[in-house]
Amino acid sequence: MIRVRDVYHAREQISDIVHVTPVLTSGQLSKHCGNQIFLKSEHLQRTGSFKIRGATNKVKQVVKEGASSVTAASSGNHGQAVAYIANRLNVPATIVVPTNASQCKINAIQKYNGKIIKCGTTSAERLPKAQKIAHQEMGVFIPPYDDPLIMAGQGTIGLEILEQIENVDVIIAPVGGGGLISGILTAVKEIKPSVKMIGVEPELANDTYLSLKNQEITAIPGTNTIADGLRTSQPGDLTFPILQKYLDDLILVKENEIKQALSFVMERMKQIIEPSSAVTIASVLFDKLPFKDKKVITVISGGNVDIQQINRLVVDTNF
Repeated sequence: MIRVRDVYHAREQISDIVHVTPVLTSGQLSKHCGNQIFLKSEHLQRTGSFKIRGATNKVKQVVKEGASSVTAASSGNHGQAVAYIANRLNVPATIVVPTNASQCKINAIQKYNGKIIKCGTTSAERLPKAQKIAHQEMGVFIPPYDDPLIMAGQGTIGLEILEQIENVDVIIAPVGGGGLISGILTAVKEIKPSVKMIGVEPELANDTYLSLKNQEITAIPGTNTIADGLRTSQPGDLTFPILQKYLDDLILVKENEIKQALSFVMERMKQIIEPSSAVTIASVLFDKLPFKDKKVITVISGGNVDIQQINRLVVDTNF
């Protein structure tokens, strides 16, 4: 398992690239759920998501060790991040994306000089393809989540939260493969174990929920949840033990709840976020938190939503 010292080291390695993102507030959200709600705004991060943290930590290291190229498998955000930092370091990047990847994410990868290859619709299809390409090209595969350097990089969000919000009670984060939440868990639970950590998954992509319930990694078939960044088939071999050790609760949200949350943030807070980010807001809007009068921070993981698809994603809100 990674330790908090790895997260601190990651922060030193990525500080020249990664922004310290702001924390936003919403009086309406706070009043609605009876808690003080903050939003850790990774949608305002470089490349539009938290993924740049882990990607920078990993790619910098492999390039330092002599990598001549890098390859990644990604629904979009991880690929953007890998392409961006590889371009900064002047090494070629190949990104394997699903056939239904968001066009805005593909465009961004290409703007960072990343080479796009489409493969399947699940992470179980993309990952072997990217690993094969890395082997053929004598390059290095950059995992999307199941890697100590990736996890440590994402964990720097936890360090920032503890420094930005005094006496935080609860942190809520999206769960896909587990790289984001395992990194935050490591940082937060080793520094301040009293902070409650809650993960959120779509009901249609509940692989971590099932894995925790079964007490072993459990895979699911491909899913069409609108939260495309959370369409993993199963949690990682490295991330899952950290969730088992530290995670206090896992909440599931419905597709319409994700749409309502996305629409609420866009309409009321004037922030553009992606559906994978909206799952944490959905947990607040739909009263899924089993407590009141707490200081709660929701991690907004990214803002790379395809403008052409917004009409399909937004709905009239009931709040």
